[in-house]
Amino acid sequence: MAEDEQATETKNEEEPTTASKNTITIEDSGPCKKKVIVEIPQEAIKTATDKQYERLHKEALVPGFRKGRAPRRLLEKRFGKETAETVKLKLLADASEAAIKDSNLNALREPDFDFEKIELPAEGPIKFDFEVEVRPEFDLPQLEDIPITRSKLEVTDEQIGREIEQLRKWSGVWTPRETGAAELDDQIIADAILKQVETEEQEKLDNIEVYVRPNGFVGAVPVEKLDDLLIGAKAGDTRQTTVDVPKTFFREDYRGKKVDIRISIKDIKWLKPAALDENFLKRLDVEDENELREKIRDTLQTRLEEQVRTEMTEQIYTYLLDNTEFDLPLDIVAEQSTSLLQRQYSSLLMRGLSREQLDEQMAQLQAGSEQQAKQQLKTFFIMDKIADKLEIEVSEEEINGHIAQLAIQQGQRPERMREQMLRDGSLAQFRLQVREGKCTAKLLESAKITEKKPEKKTKKAPKKTAKKTPKKTVKKSAAPEKKTTKKRKKTEKSP
Repeated sequence: MAEDEQATETKNEEEPTTASKNTITIEDSGPCKKKVIVEIPQEAIKTATDKQYERLHKEALVPGFRKGRAPRRLLEKRFGKETAETVKLKLLADASEAAIKDSNLNALREPDFDFEKIELPAEGPIKFDFEVEVRPEFDLPQLEDIPITRSKLEVTDEQIGREIEQLRKWSGVWTPRETGAAELDDQIIADAILKQVETEEQEKLDNIEVYVRPNGFVGAVPVEKLDDLLIGAKAGDTRQTTVDVPKTFFREDYRGKKVDIRISIKDIKWLKPAALDENFLKRLDVEDENELREKIRDTLQTRLEEQVRTEMTEQIYTYLLDNTEFDLPLDIVAEQSTSLLQRQYSSLLMRGLSREQLDEQMAQLQAGSEQQAKQQLKTFFIMDKIADKLEIEVSEEEINGHIAQLAIQQGQRPERMREQMLRDGSLAQFRLQVREGKCTAKLLESAKITEKKPEKKTKKAPKKTAKKTPKKTVKKSAAPEKKTTKKRKKTEKSP
């Protein structure tokens, strides 16, 4: 008789693995989103409940009974609610995890659903559902013979002259504009009030610096066409505007909000470039202007070679984006914005930009539109799939080598830079950037490259403009930089 009871118990334990299998239904719930419907049969609930009471029977201390001797009905009365909650949580967690795994869903994150709203029934199955974002499914375009145009660029005297002017500005002094109104690239000292329209919350800022640029910031809020708002303003004036902060903005407190901005102008300054004198040349460690020009020529030649490669890489990205179609949900784009900014930061570091250039580029990226964030994330998925297809991996030796090279450019110790990247969370993004660089290098190896010379007319045009307005030297020298910024911004679209 005991053997028969033992056989029956064994049979009951094995039955749930076949007879009590969960029922899973997958439905489309939007771009890159699946709705998973799970039904846990009554047999599975009973089995999980019995096992939980078996543990309680062995471990629970019940007054009047020795350990392991309390009857189940008493355990149910004393621990019923707690046991039901434990069983429910375990069943839901295991079922949702198994549903994603068994259905081969390449989830971007863990499913999020409200456990409290799901009840453990006295009889019958549990049925619940949740949504999960998944990686997009798409086919890659042809990766060989990608048409690429390689520009043949040469350093010109005009470029050297612009670089010297830029060096003079970096060494310049912000000087009060005693007469006249604010002009492009001026610095405004102002008090500002940032008021969120829907919540009526406001932030007061005193004596902040606001720069008259097409895309600038007032405090932490990005403002498009800020130059149109401020050009012509004088000390004592007040300027107001309302902006819609992008839903992909990196700061959560202003993300997707409508903000009224009031700027009370107190002072206006213009950047007075440093004089090209002996002190200026000494700071740059050169004897005279000729040596400075030769030094700049060498730097520009290296920069042009990097520019050519960047342009070719940009063409790779453009080709892939134009020939690959899939959608992305907006909530994923918004949540990935911070991660994308870290990736962009790593990319800019790898290019060896100066601190001033790095800050300017990051300011532009932080104020990026929703479409740009979507494109960055789309590029990430494409390059990730290419890396898998081409079996491209990044070793620790490669990562350390890139960090060492970067540390030299930044004047830091490699081990200290690696520790810093670990602390701020940028090391993982840096690794992805290195892998992406290997992908584009591999694609360029098999690309169909056609070399072209730059058109001479495009080189002459800036000279005519500069001669027409010699007094606007500061503003004209800044304009090409802004164009370059936009181009770089487009180049760095990978997440």
